[in-house]
Amino acid sequence: MTSPDSLARGAAPASPGTLHARTVTGGLKVAPRTGLVIRFGRGERPDDVDLPVGEDDLRVSRRHGELTYRKRQWWLRNTGRQLVRLPHGRLMHSSTEPIPLAPGYTPVFVRGSGYREHLVELYVTGHDERGAVPRRRAETLPPKVWPLDDDERLLLVVMGQHYLLYEDGPRPLAYRRTAEQLACLRPDGNWSVRRIEYKLAALRRRLHDGGFPYPLMHDGDDGTPWDNNLLHNLLRGLVESTTLVPPDLDLMDPDLMDPGPADLDPRTGSGGGIA
Repeated sequence: MTSPDSLARGAAPASPGTLHARTVTGGLKVAPRTGLVIRFGRGERPDDVDLPVGEDDLRVSRRHGELTYRKRQWWLRNTGRQLVRLPHGRLMHSSTEPIPLAPGYTPVFVRGSGYREHLVELYVTGHDERGAVPRRRAETLPPKVWPLDDDERLLLVVMGQHYLLYEDGPRPLAYRRTAEQLACLRPDGNWSVRRIEYKLAALRRRLHDGGFPYPLMHDGDDGTPWDNNLLHNLLRGLVESTTLVPPDLDLMDPDLMDPGPADLDPRTGSGGGIA
């Protein structure tokens, strides 16, 4: 058994590839070995799984997931009936292909009854692992801020005003309404739906090529930002990175702030959705 501390704080020093895993009722630490399989779930018997999780929750499968070491990596697979949720909202179904675990910490949430989710903490020791060493006096690493020119920032603040208010389920403002607000703020800016589309397409391409953390382009994308999911990814990533921050709303006229719910479709203001 490991200590009761969360693996989010790091794991005890171990050889590269070592898997550390923990739930509220148990934990384990195993060295990598090709073909080794670690199973987690409710367990039909105490020794039926290697890591118990959701033992009192009938929505959790008796064998809900497994971790297999192959190709010099640990691979996570959902073998249960309920979904498994990973960071960034990624979901795994039993039909989903196994995914490799990156070195470091990965929280896995097993869906249970009602709103319950059962946490399975995973930590894979990397080759350059430093261990959980306190670094209180070290300089704080700043977030990666993406470069924007003045026009891009103003456009994104207007289109993403609901994101900057940190609302639940924010959506981009429609192109038409964005153009109307920009025309009031910058009457000499020649803002139009076509110009907005052009600037967003160029921005998505530039940030995509620069390693933006969320998808901004589809395969074969010609640059037209027709997909609201891509605009959502763009605005979410810029807000999360603090490239866009609430004080940026000072660029707007408070009387122009959109009072209603954000639009679903950036072109028409209706329909569509966020995946």
